Amino acid sequence: MTKEQQAPRMIDSVRQQFDKAADIMDLNPNIRKILAHTNNELVVHFPVRLDNGSVEVFTGYRVQHNNALGPYKGGLRYHPAIELDDAKALAIWMTWKTSLAGLPYGGGKGGIQIDPSKYSMGELERITRRFTHALGDNIGPEYDIPAPDVNTNAQIMAWIADTYMSTKQPNERSKYSHVVTGKPVNSGGLRGRDRATGYGVVVTLKAWAKWRNTTLEGKKYIVQGFGNVGQWASVFMEENGAILTAVQDASGSIYNANGINPTDLLVYMKANNGVIANYPKAVTLPNEDFFAVECDVCIPAALGNQITALNATSVKAKVIAEGANGPTTPEGEAILREKGVDIIPDILCNSGGVIGSYFEWLQNRSGEIWEFEDVITRLEKKMLDSFSRVVAASEAFNTDFRTAAYIEAIKRIELTYNDRGVFP
Repeated sequence: MTKEQQAPRMIDSVRQQFDKAADIMDLNPNIRKILAHTNNELVVHFPVRLDNGSVEVFTGYRVQHNNALGPYKGGLRYHPAIELDDAKALAIWMTWKTSLAGLPYGGGKGGIQIDPSKYSMGELERITRRFTHALGDNIGPEYDIPAPDVNTNAQIMAWIADTYMSTKQPNERSKYSHVVTGKPVNSGGLRGRDRATGYGVVVTLKAWAKWRNTTLEGKKYIVQGFGNVGQWASVFMEENGAILTAVQDASGSIYNANGINPTDLLVYMKANNGVIANYPKAVTLPNEDFFAVECDVCIPAALGNQITALNATSVKAKVIAEGANGPTTPEGEAILREKGVDIIPDILCNSGGVIGSYFEWLQNRSGEIWEFEDVITRLEKKMLDSFSRVVAASEAFNTDFRTAAYIEAIKRIELTYNDRGVFP
């Protein structure tokens, strides 16, 4: 197997991206040493009794990269392939993402090595609550605040919040509701948090289109992953006149040159075990041909390491909007840049989710209830500000958008360390 054929690791990608930005911005070498390491890496093994009476031992992770700017913040994913190095990479990306967005957070990430489709709702609840108990005070509303990620949702966040609050004194439990974000609205969640990431993807695409002196009207786009991010991004793209022509998920790929209605596809998925396979208003497309579909916009919104040196040459899109974390490897990105493809990097493109989480955290802390219109307005303003700063940094350092985004994020943390010094 050649080096190009080996499965790339996200941790290698994030390190390469960090080193490139640090070199270009001439990052303080002492701060560089600090940011190259994670602060804490937690691995927990915990038993859970299943519906059939047997006991299974699960493995969970929580990695905390850096908290110079504030509490650790980042999602929990339930996926059979997650491992410690993946959690480390995702935690590092969260540090850059929260810093770029101007939030008072650091980066954290974690999850459980599990295929949730193989367990009942009752089992998932017990697994989630036991995981929360195993994490103990390694999470907390002013220390480390999880959120939904791949295969987790508002219900799971509600279970985590309830379990965590149950460990506190009854007269103090209300103080801890913001231990997680992404909760159901009736349990302290934020109106609009469910669509915040997908909406943010489209906000950055509109900003990109304006920067390129065009619009999204009539643009053909493809979406990899039709979960929360992919679904909402598709809805908002349609509202802006764009045409969805291809979708890929774990069950396969579908294509319709005349357009796929995202709302109709979602209705079909809900009636068919949550997958797009055999959707009657599109034809089946070989998975290996997905990124080669003729389109203007590609939105990878599934898992990391999807656009690599092996398939980047076939990409037809003019812009990649990274709805997922780390979907493009450095080798794949180099090929795309040679082809003149623009890339809106993940730490900018999908930051709408953590911005929405920040609003929910503020809402819970102050005991307020924010209106949907206010949430969307504030979210768009923050993301447009980040986009403008990335463009300016790209021009100032004569570099690509990803490196410019890293420079903007790292610069804020560097200034914080310069002000505070290093204890003792």
